[in-house]
Amino acid sequence: MNNSTAIQGRFGSLIVTVFFFIAGIVALYDTMSYSDTDSQVFPQTVAIGLILFTSISLVTQFLKPSESEGFGAGIWWRRVLLIVSMLLACGAMPYVGFLPAGVIAFVGGLIAAMHDRWTVRTVLIYWGSGIVVMVAFFTLFKFALQVPLP
Repeated sequence: MNNSTAIQGRFGSLIVTVFFFIAGIVALYDTMSYSDTDSQVFPQTVAIGLILFTSISLVTQFLKPSESEGFGAGIWWRRVLLIVSMLLACGAMPYVGFLPAGVIAFVGGLIAAMHDRWTVRTVLIYWGSGIVVMVAFFTLFKFALQVPLP
């Protein structure tokens, strides 16, 4: 591995870590303006977790730097597809609802993650398990946690 590539990878990882650390601080600050204390709990927990884990990542990067090239080798279109499908799902959710938006995210993530050959069996297993997971999350949020969903 090229030394300059390793340095670039560490620098890129550092930039991403600092970005998420700042995003956690901004999210935590934003939750202070919520009038309902019940609606503060989940965002504050996630923001604190983000700050905590990025802090651990920063310390780890300085104490024991990795020799890897950051994101490593891979197929770029899979990464782009995953990000685009997540953004599409977020944008579509207010208009089409939780479950259809979940299908968009699931299909994009499945196509991005599937490296093996598609067979009828894998399609049935993955689609079936995806439906079970999405319905379970919908049921959990809508009925058990009483979260208003679009």
